[in-house]
Amino acid sequence: MTIDEARELFAYCAWANARVFAAAEALTPEQLSATAASSFPSVRGTLGHIVGAEWIWLRRWRGESLTAAPAWVAESSLSELRGRLATLQAERDEYLARLTDDDLERAVEYRTFSGQAYADPLGSLLRHVVNHSTYHRGQVATQLRQLGATPPGTDLIAYLRLRK
Repeated sequence: MTIDEARELFAYCAWANARVFAAAEALTPEQLSATAASSFPSVRGTLGHIVGAEWIWLRRWRGESLTAAPAWVAESSLSELRGRLATLQAERDEYLARLTDDDLERAVEYRTFSGQAYADPLGSLLRHVVNHSTYHRGQVATQLRQLGATPPGTDLIAYLRLRK
């Protein structure tokens, strides 16, 4: 992977996140917090996890090892989460803008919430975050269907076709 490819993957991730948030904003407050079976109990909970995980990984890439997810992951409203996502994406874009292809091979040392130490190449971690968010956006799509809503398409190929 090159840094240009990584930047494109995160542009895709931002586009897909925006589409899922737009679909969630069409829900009633009751639907947004209603139990919809998946890894997380609600659409809001799953979106909070996506934003929180992307935020945590950016901090890890910058050398921070957090001991827990921030409280705002569980406590924020949908509009607050969207605001945090916008801030995070701007910070991440600045971070990615400074990277070179060589930086993608650099090992990033971090600890998980359980205290387990790891060191992985930055390029692998970048791929992981995009894949992680894609996985959970798929769960949001299932949750939206359970609530009677139509999920948006968020496939990478759809994004790439728009870029042509």
